[in-house]
Amino acid sequence: MRGVEKKTLCGELNPGPGYFWVCTIGGMLSAGTTHVVITPLDVLKVNMQVYPIKYNTISSCFLTLLREQGPSAFWRGWGTKFFGYGVQGGFRFGLYEYFKKLYSNVLVDYNRSFIFFASSASAEVLANVALCPFEAIKVRVQAQPHFAKGLLDGFPKLYASEGLYGFYRGLVPLWGRNLPFSMIMFSSFEHSVDFLYRNVIRRRKEDCSTVQQLGVTCLAGCAAGSVASLITNPADNIVASLYNRKADSLLLAVKKIGLLNLFTRSLPIRIILVGPVVTLQWLFYDTIKVLSGLPTSGEVLADEELDKEVNEKV
Repeated sequence: MRGVEKKTLCGELNPGPGYFWVCTIGGMLSAGTTHVVITPLDVLKVNMQVYPIKYNTISSCFLTLLREQGPSAFWRGWGTKFFGYGVQGGFRFGLYEYFKKLYSNVLVDYNRSFIFFASSASAEVLANVALCPFEAIKVRVQAQPHFAKGLLDGFPKLYASEGLYGFYRGLVPLWGRNLPFSMIMFSSFEHSVDFLYRNVIRRRKEDCSTVQQLGVTCLAGCAAGSVASLITNPADNIVASLYNRKADSLLLAVKKIGLLNLFTRSLPIRIILVGPVVTLQWLFYDTIKVLSGLPTSGEVLADEELDKEVNEKV
């Protein structure tokens, strides 16, 4: 494909502008569609975070919402999720690839993990600025049934009541949740891909079939999503609390929720929610790349180094 020029020492292709556009579009479509699919789980998670006394278990939350608000309650906020997380996904994946190339060229002697962390952090800062207004509407729509029906009436209503600040009230805790999540997720994915090819499949990526490569993508995505969701659960609880006016500041939110609850509240459903979402995102994302004539994601050791390791094990 045009825009992809040559191999690097790490087994990746040296990308041009066309590559970044494919990654951006792939990120938008994969993130937007997967988040729409899990909207019912997200509704349960948000309500358990905002009303922990009323909804103290997943089953009680589900049954109470179904009884009081009907089946449609579980799809509340799907529009904000599709557009908001679609925009975030485009920034997250597209800019990650861009910054990875940039930092790899500038920071030649640095450890690859540092490159992954720096690239994902840089991309996520901008991705969350784009996501924040959508997230503000989504959380209110899901936890406050009478606030608004969706984006069209939610945006003007929030602006009228709180101004521009209302859209970015949760930006700092959103960074606190998504920056470490993205850094851990991308780094874990990259290292998982490398580990699977070198120690499990023990073949070069280009020698594997498309199905095998996408299988590696799924396994690496599942591992990355699970680890990242565990570490960032406290920030996720803080974001929900701030957006629903349960606290007026970051410190008050932490104090009101409690240290233990920061790590445990809504954790089971978040693991159920995030793991499959990240796995599906990587699968859709890499499928779009493959259909565009590009290789799947993830760095692997240089071919000659991998061959050497395989021969030694044989």
